[in-house]
Amino acid sequence: MLSNTGNIADYASIEFVANKVVEGFITGLHKSPFHGFSVEFAEHRLYNQGESTKHIDWKLYGRTDKLFVKKYEEETNLRCQIVADCSSSMYFPYHNKPSFDNPNKITFVAYAAGVLISLLYRQRDAFGLSLVSDKIDLITEIHSGFAHKQYIFTLLERLLTQYPQNKRTKIDHILHQLADNVHRRSLFVIFTDLFSDFQTDASLIDSLRHLRHCKHDVILFHVFSQKQELLFDYADLPSRFIDLESGEQIRIRPSDVKESYINIMKARLNNLKQACEKIEIDFVPASMSEQGGIFPFNFNQILIPYLLKRSKLH
Repeated sequence: MLSNTGNIADYASIEFVANKVVEGFITGLHKSPFHGFSVEFAEHRLYNQGESTKHIDWKLYGRTDKLFVKKYEEETNLRCQIVADCSSSMYFPYHNKPSFDNPNKITFVAYAAGVLISLLYRQRDAFGLSLVSDKIDLITEIHSGFAHKQYIFTLLERLLTQYPQNKRTKIDHILHQLADNVHRRSLFVIFTDLFSDFQTDASLIDSLRHLRHCKHDVILFHVFSQKQELLFDYADLPSRFIDLESGEQIRIRPSDVKESYINIMKARLNNLKQACEKIEIDFVPASMSEQGGIFPFNFNQILIPYLLKRSKLH
């Protein structure tokens, strides 16, 4: 579906990639499970000679012998709040110049959010962006216009040119704030690596439960490096590991802790997934590819959960 886009890495601005991905994705759907913006009747106005007769109210003409046209108000189908974790751990693995074909986790998030926004814009849905760490660093309004889309693409591009040092995450605290501040029912799409300052995952689940209590729908994307963060695949040499958020360091031989690390991570993610299922939140593993090539990211894993959630909402 996405292999015919050409050497996309040569033109890999977020907007370009997003538009090409969405174009290919929509073309590949046999039957779209989603539809455009809704319209609601607002009022009548007199028909002007020469204009289209498509919206003439013929029943009213039968009663009044006058031509009136129905006017409609356009409404967005959905309001989407994209929450992007921008703490230091999201810049792993560290690159001097992270890019589409030389990615780290924040690169994945920037492009994935861009793809989602491109689809939302085509659907006339309203969207906003929140950049978060141990606080809400930036939050936009939720709109659906072209200028708003371009503004968010600019914000996403900036993520690729910065590297915040020792910037911690308090994603549970942030989600409580957003639940309190976003008053209209929305779809929250959260991108995070789940490395945070909360002491237990119970506090994260509590914040997600708060979003659901406020009638919001939630898709939680767990962004990670399969090779390094889940499989702990490092050379078996004495190594120094540095916590990107706190700066703490530890020296170990990877083989000494690999098995216990993998078991702990597997159990933790399984517990989070089960907890999310109980409160009707979609928990989606989003592994950034480390294979390189023209298309290093599988954006279908971003778009399909969104479409499924959207179809349930309407």
